Amino acid sequence: MATVGLPDRSILCGMARLLLLLVLAGCAATPEQLATGAAAVGVGSIAVIQRSPLDAAYSVLSGKDCSIVRLEQGKNYCRPVEPPPEPPPYCTRSLGVADCWQDPASLPDHPPPLGDGPSALTPAQEADRTRRWPNL
Repeated sequence: MATVGLPDRSILCGMARLLLLLVLAGCAATPEQLATGAAAVGVGSIAVIQRSPLDAAYSVLSGKDCSIVRLEQGKNYCRPVEPPPEPPPYCTRSLGVADCWQDPASLPDHPPPLGDGPSALTPAQEADRTRRWPNL
């Protein structure tokens, strides 16, 4: 499953190589050329990884998913840690309706539930929920 906003290792390596080429080519660059190169790297990184180079550096150091794009959208600078989802209610068959219970252990006879869906996240879903940025 692809995660939006998180680049893979090849994109990060490609951006690092591009930055290295810009630095090496800038040995005799004028201040205007350096400013243009820095602006191009900034715009390119926002378009590709949804964060500026400073955001990417801060995200790598802190392990959080931080972006100036989130501020533009009216959100916090860093993505908050998602709490684990609440367990689904335990619903049983009754006379014509379904009765739902928060604590199925307190039920007498422990009747079978109506649905047989998952009651917790899979290990892969939990790993995705608690991931750090970037996934290296």
